[in-house]
Amino acid sequence: MAIKITDECINCGACEPECPNNAIYEGAVDWKASEGTALQGTITLPSGLTVDADASQEPVSDDVYFIVTDKCTECKGFHEEPQCAAVCPVDCCVPDEDHVESEEALLNKKAFLHGE
Repeated sequence: MAIKITDECINCGACEPECPNNAIYEGAVDWKASEGTALQGTITLPSGLTVDADASQEPVSDDVYFIVTDKCTECKGFHEEPQCAAVCPVDCCVPDEDHVESEEALLNKKAFLHGE
């Protein structure tokens, strides 16, 4: 299951540098699949969206930090727990019930993102 950032976010930015996949972005900031990953060229993300890895994508949120679900692996293969949730001072990094994934799926996503 991916992690999401709720509207309770205070925009402190503590989570962003902790993400090993560069899946966390400040509100209203465009994101790229290639940032923090080995992705290049035209790719199909786990959600089925086909994009140019270097093309800017619309922000998921304009008001608070957000997590790109297609890049979130819950830190599987890197850490024992999601680092964003571990450092969040207001506990607004929570499991996203709309994006439930098995540990195997999360590890496969990590391998896809990092060219393993």
